[in-house]
Amino acid sequence: MKSNRFLFASILMMIFIFNACQSNDTFYSKVKSYDDGWPTEQTAEFEVEVSDTVNHYDLFFNIRNNQDYKFSNLFVIADINFPNGKVIVDTLEYEMAYPNGEFMGEGFSSIKSSKLWYKQNVKFTEIGEYKINIKQAMRAFGEVKGLENLKGITDVGLSIEKHKQENDR
Repeated sequence: MKSNRFLFASILMMIFIFNACQSNDTFYSKVKSYDDGWPTEQTAEFEVEVSDTVNHYDLFFNIRNNQDYKFSNLFVIADINFPNGKVIVDTLEYEMAYPNGEFMGEGFSSIKSSKLWYKQNVKFTEIGEYKINIKQAMRAFGEVKGLENLKGITDVGLSIEKHKQENDR
C-alpha cells in the first residue's frame, strides 16, 4: 500500500513539475518517439485544433538526438495542411553540430535537444484542424536514395508558441 502511495505522489509531482516548466505562451506541444532511429516512411504527424485567428504564433520543431547521429545537419520535408485543403510544403536544413563535431542543443549527457525554427510570426487565418507533418529527408554522401532509417534521432516534436517581438530575426 505504501508503494502505491509513493508511486501516486511521484506521478503527481512529475506532472506538477512538467506543468510548471511549460510556458503559458505555449499553445501546442507534442512529441513522437522513435526507438531505433527515424524511419523514412514514418512521418511525424501533428493535428492542431485552432480557434484563434487573431494572435500570431511561432512554430518550432523539437528534435532530440543521441551520439548515434552521424551527421552535422538534418534535412526534413515539412508541410502544413489548412482546414480548407491548402497545403504549404517546405524543404528545410538545420545545423545539428558545430564544426568540431560537438552536437548543438541543450543537454548535459549524450542526448541533445534542439528547438528549431519552423515558421515565425504565423497568423492562422482559418478556424479548424491544421495538420503539420515532418519527415526526414537525409541521404548518405554521394547517394541519391535517402536513408531508410535515420539512426540517432530519438524524438521529433512540434511546439507552437505565442509570437514575441524579441523573437523577430
